[in-house]
Amino acid sequence: MQKQYDFKKQELKWQKFWEKENLYKFNPKKSGKIFSIDTDPPTLSGKMHIGHVSSYSHEDIIARYHRMKGENVYFPFGVDNNGLATERMVESINGVTLFEVGRKNFVQLCQKTISKVLPDFVSGWKRVGVSCDFSNIYSTISPAVQKISQQHFLELFGQGRIYQKESPTLFCPACQTAIAQAELEDKEEQSVFNDIYFELEDGRTIIISTTRPELLASCVAVFVHPRDKRHKDLIGKTAIVPIFGQKVKIMADDKVDKEKGSGIVMCCTFGDTTDLDWYFKHNLPLRISITKQGELNDLAGEFKGFSIKAARKMILEKLKEKGQLISQKTIEHSVNVHERCGTEIEILPTKQWFIKYLDLKEQFLKQSGKLNWYPKYMKIRLDNWIKGLRWDWCVSRQRYFGIPIPIWHCKKCGKIILPSVKDLPIDPLHSNPTKKCSCGSSEFIPETDVLDTWATSSLSPQIALSLVKNKETKGTMFPMSLRPQAHDIINFWLFYTLARSSLHYKKLPWRDVFISGHVLDSKGEKMAKSKGNAVDPEAILEKYGTDAVRYWASQARMGDDFRFSEEEIQQGKRTATKIWNASRFALMHLTNYALKDSDAKNLEDEDKWIFTKLNRAIKDYAAKMDSYEYPRAKEIIDGFFWNDFCNNYLEIVKARVYEPENKQTLKAAQFTIYKVVLGILKLYAPFMPFVTEEVYQDYFRKTEKTKSIHLTLLPEPEKKFDFPAIASDFETAIDAIVQIRKYKSEHQLSMKAELGEVSIKVKNKGKIKKYLPLISKLMSVKKIE
Repeated sequence: MQKQYDFKKQELKWQKFWEKENLYKFNPKKSGKIFSIDTDPPTLSGKMHIGHVSSYSHEDIIARYHRMKGENVYFPFGVDNNGLATERMVESINGVTLFEVGRKNFVQLCQKTISKVLPDFVSGWKRVGVSCDFSNIYSTISPAVQKISQQHFLELFGQGRIYQKESPTLFCPACQTAIAQAELEDKEEQSVFNDIYFELEDGRTIIISTTRPELLASCVAVFVHPRDKRHKDLIGKTAIVPIFGQKVKIMADDKVDKEKGSGIVMCCTFGDTTDLDWYFKHNLPLRISITKQGELNDLAGEFKGFSIKAARKMILEKLKEKGQLISQKTIEHSVNVHERCGTEIEILPTKQWFIKYLDLKEQFLKQSGKLNWYPKYMKIRLDNWIKGLRWDWCVSRQRYFGIPIPIWHCKKCGKIILPSVKDLPIDPLHSNPTKKCSCGSSEFIPETDVLDTWATSSLSPQIALSLVKNKETKGTMFPMSLRPQAHDIINFWLFYTLARSSLHYKKLPWRDVFISGHVLDSKGEKMAKSKGNAVDPEAILEKYGTDAVRYWASQARMGDDFRFSEEEIQQGKRTATKIWNASRFALMHLTNYALKDSDAKNLEDEDKWIFTKLNRAIKDYAAKMDSYEYPRAKEIIDGFFWNDFCNNYLEIVKARVYEPENKQTLKAAQFTIYKVVLGILKLYAPFMPFVTEEVYQDYFRKTEKTKSIHLTLLPEPEKKFDFPAIASDFETAIDAIVQIRKYKSEHQLSMKAELGEVSIKVKNKGKIKKYLPLISKLMSVKKIE
């Protein structure tokens, strides 16, 4: 073995080796239970961030563990390059907007840009040591995936669960598209609460508080709480909207917050989801004063053509002039924004396509209860989301780069025309139906909307399994074994996939769900480029190496957000270096040694103690890994490696390998070193794949024969090497050694410093007596009391 471990050189070497050997390529004919992972395809919208490094390290630790259990691991890799995020990236890279270049040219530009950036993007995941099958990567915009998505759309159409209608829709003015309820994000923003006078027909005035005076032109009603004694006499009266003059009824509803402002609120179509509820509940008229571009329309009169923010300012000035703006107060309040761009959403009547599923909420809740949740408490997030669903799923988007909705409309009679499944994928803009409409017309209007990216990502199990060409094996792989994902997309990816699986297959999409958290900065705050607290993973990987960074990532417990810690990464680097150095030291004494079971006949008590400790570590490690508690598994192997093996066993066994009393005790020591070092490497391998591969290849491959440590089997507890009684006795010697080390350390003495006499505390004098010579020799003590 070389003298120093050069992680930069070795990590690149083994990454290339794994790729060249197709080490992680899925073989459907391989024996063993299949463990399949519904991998989260990263969005092709920029560079890998530290959160990616963390979450994909977690997935990979799980995958490598199950592979080394002897299971046939299916760990696909995909890229989500479909939809708004990709459009934004393409616009940014090329310095254009989709509206400038037109639909056809923009779609071609997207395809060209994706081909250019994809190789570098995927290389980042390889750098992190992710053991996916990179030989067959899927793309959520590829023809194969388009066919899967369109086929499932047609299936739901056949079930009567796809419909199109014009209705109030969540709409993003910046992205110029409808969005789904799951794409809303609550954002705390500073705003101004404006107290405004409304006149009543009877000459009285009332005060209404609002943060959105620009919606006065859309005011259709005023509401008070039915049990608010202050305003009970107002119910049924008529108010006159300032500036715009329309007359609106004052009505009662339990949703009014009596403590907020004056307790009197205006209802506009539409300011928020409460307005939407009141619109349907009280059959209110529709007054839309905002365009899809986020500007005021004809209804706003003199304010037409101005942006929402500009109009807000102008309307407030007008209210001041008329003496109708009483007071203003700065507040912090939560607003709904589009999670993709952070723009405040509007609710506008638009024609959209929906998947009908509100009638299935109870069915979805039952499916949620059948999943194995890790951690269990995350189930409540999904259940609360399902219970709170208020709208069917809007799956159409007014974008250019996405999977086309496979529909034509007959120009003459308006009938919806569907393609044949065998013709998929199709783009209605560039193809026509193969037959005339039943009315006899052969003129058709193509559907221009595309599918929401989640409508495709919700089929990730089907997309991932489409890469498996062996039909017999593929038939046994659904439901998949595991869905690993972050907690912030439970309402998106997890729910939508559960819903689609239930709608199409009446099955769960997977057996287990593993939820990870987010990486925070060292102060516990969310990372963001704008805050200046984001960490560049490339720089960290370059400085410390992949194994060190994975070591840090593996401390994150299920579901928990956790802090970025350079100190923990440094500890990871120390651990990788220690694995290298300790293995190098131990294995240098195994030159020309050939492992023989007969050498175990002459084991000394320290050998039996370390074997017993290893057995216990293996058992506890497996229990934690099987329940996805890899941080605890890492702590178990850390404790065994640093304390039991390095600090104690190696120090004790030195004398036997340097100056053996006889051949038998040397062989027993060599046998123990071989077995224990190999066991340590295997237990660390899922966490630190590079340094463990390096040591394995340098020494063990020629004897173990398997081409990589990652294809070997994890060690199992061996009853023949379990000596609980002897291990318990020997623990008294270890305790004594620890006491003497502590004394020397406290008195700033070298561990080799000779002591005349020491006194130690022991629970059983009889047990320790036989180990006193060993302790005296190891710790350089002449006499022990």
